[in-house]
Amino acid sequence: MDIAVNNQDFTARLYEQYKAYSKELPAINKTHRFADDLINFLFPIKADRECRLPQIELNLAQLQLDFKDLLHPLEPRLKKSVKELTELFFGKIPAIYDSLMNDAKAFKDFDPAAKTIEGIILYYPGFYAIAIYRLAHELYELGIPFVPRMISEYAHSKTGIDIHPGATIGQHFLIDHGTGIVIGETTIIGENVKIYQGVTLGAMFVQKKLKDTKRHPTIEDNVIIYGGTTILGGETTVGHDTVVGGNVWLTKSVPAWSIVYHESKVTIRDSKKYKQPHDFVI
Repeated sequence: MDIAVNNQDFTARLYEQYKAYSKELPAINKTHRFADDLINFLFPIKADRECRLPQIELNLAQLQLDFKDLLHPLEPRLKKSVKELTELFFGKIPAIYDSLMNDAKAFKDFDPAAKTIEGIILYYPGFYAIAIYRLAHELYELGIPFVPRMISEYAHSKTGIDIHPGATIGQHFLIDHGTGIVIGETTIIGENVKIYQGVTLGAMFVQKKLKDTKRHPTIEDNVIIYGGTTILGGETTVGHDTVVGGNVWLTKSVPAWSIVYHESKVTIRDSKKYKQPHDFVI
């Protein structure tokens, strides 16, 4: 009897939370679907869509309605009206599209495995992560809560690439392979930057009082950062036209035109001359 009473109390508490959340937060499934619908609208080769002009205009109108529906629960938290934010965000879409086509071109120009722009758009996880970032960043800049992180974490779950929507990233950005990349909120990345798998652009340490300070590094134009490298700190700057090799740990600034690498010893031995030990146990 006591268990039944406790369960009733608990479910009643949950019910009150459900009512509050449904009024104050956008639905996560709707948010994810909106992100994918928007990507498919910009790049119809990713979806089975009609490409006649009236249908494209209809799809755009539907996306705007879906966006307003997402923002409606957030209205008390917004600094501008839902209508104004919708106009501002969708007014940015042509520029976002142009940026993404520049990113796709960077993949094609640099990656020898990239044969076509269509292939990059269809199945490159790095391009998908960048596309979601560029959309999420505009939402973040508009001061919209929850939605930017919800869609950036959605891309993170699909690609293994974690880009905070607050990061500032220039044109012609390339992520090759990409798994395990982390780019923090106050990171600044210039133009024509290339990053490989396992790179972290992070903070030196985490303290809540630092929330309004620059905690993550600055990467200037034309920098290449190879796999497994960690670059930390808000005052750390990697100068333009620098190459940072794999598995580097960097917490100090580097001047332009540098080559930064981790030196390690590699030993190669002829296994035929190696005497096997007796009673070898792992």
